[in-house]
Amino acid sequence: MIVLEFKLKGKAEQYRIMDEMIRTAQFVRNKTLRHWIDNQGIKLVDLYKQCAIMAKEFEWAGQLNSTARQASAERAIFAIGRFFANCKAKKPGKKGFPQFKKHTRSVEYKQSGWSLSADKRCLTFKDGFAAGKFKLVGSRDLYFYAPNEIKRIRVVRRADGYYAQFCINVERKEEAISTGKAIGIDVGLNHFYTDSDGETVPNPRYLRKSEKALKRSQKRVSRKKKGSKNRKKAINKLGRKHLKVSRQRKDFAIKTALCAVKYNDFVAYEDLQVRNMVKNHKLAKSISDAAWSQFAQWLEYFGKVYGKTVIAVAPQYTSQECSHCGNLVKKTLSTRTHICGCGVVLDRDHNAGKNILAKGLKQAGINLNTVGHTEIYAGGQTDLYSLMVAKQR
Repeated sequence: MIVLEFKLKGKAEQYRIMDEMIRTAQFVRNKTLRHWIDNQGIKLVDLYKQCAIMAKEFEWAGQLNSTARQASAERAIFAIGRFFANCKAKKPGKKGFPQFKKHTRSVEYKQSGWSLSADKRCLTFKDGFAAGKFKLVGSRDLYFYAPNEIKRIRVVRRADGYYAQFCINVERKEEAISTGKAIGIDVGLNHFYTDSDGETVPNPRYLRKSEKALKRSQKRVSRKKKGSKNRKKAINKLGRKHLKVSRQRKDFAIKTALCAVKYNDFVAYEDLQVRNMVKNHKLAKSISDAAWSQFAQWLEYFGKVYGKTVIAVAPQYTSQECSHCGNLVKKTLSTRTHICGCGVVLDRDHNAGKNILAKGLKQAGINLNTVGHTEIYAGGQTDLYSLMVAKQR
């Protein structure tokens, strides 16, 4: 399953209609949740029936395509199911009781209520709202995909316009070239990551670099009168700046993860609990700016696409253990050099990268004597690759 995104180019009246579509989808989702709260014993499957009832009860809700109403109800059903799963698993802390949505920014269609032009460069919405035809602006081409392969379309409103996301039921596979290399990745704040070879990737700190401009835009919003058009314009400019930072962060995570996977046959990284780490208010902003979770998600994704082995290992004691002798060397967070009694002196993150690689190889069941080096075998570059293929079989 792949997702292709295009910007929707239309008229101001069409965008206003699209806002009404999004508000209707939000209403259907909240109304479905309210019905479940009022009738606790009801089955989740029965909530789909509420979509047809709402279409008859509210004329404007009936203008939204039936599959779009079902997709909106599915959002509430998914939230309820996740709450039950957390309760059943006895997850510590809050279980995530479903909440009513106030600022929904998307509406989702299935395989009806829309159509593509013959050249697949225009999208037309054909439900009761009649938003009309939009031109698709993007670098990808939908011409290579059959209409029945497009399973869903999601319309998303962002600060810089409206976008259509096409969910296409095809499997992405890229040709993998064996490099015979393995690395362990230790993410950090000083450097974005340091691998087991001592190579580092600098931390871009996009939010920190844009902080002055963001504060200036936020002040302009605060000075405007509430409810005025000037305030809405200032809010939109602030949203565009935040959107740029998030796109920069995502682009960096994608490109860095792609390089790590393409040029290595085996990648091990720390399975960090970022949600718990950001509770440290002194480091929360820097940790969020680094986007470690996003980087880990793209590592896993590209590992499947290129058929490479990507393993998450437990982060406990990766910085404290000596990668050479295994002794525990206690260090505070400010201590950046690993000095062991066996004579090993390494950068703290470099030592952690070696430990992460060793843990990953052990977890994968690959036993090699020269763990911790890039070229970790003496019998040729295909040795590591053949070992991993045999393990997967």
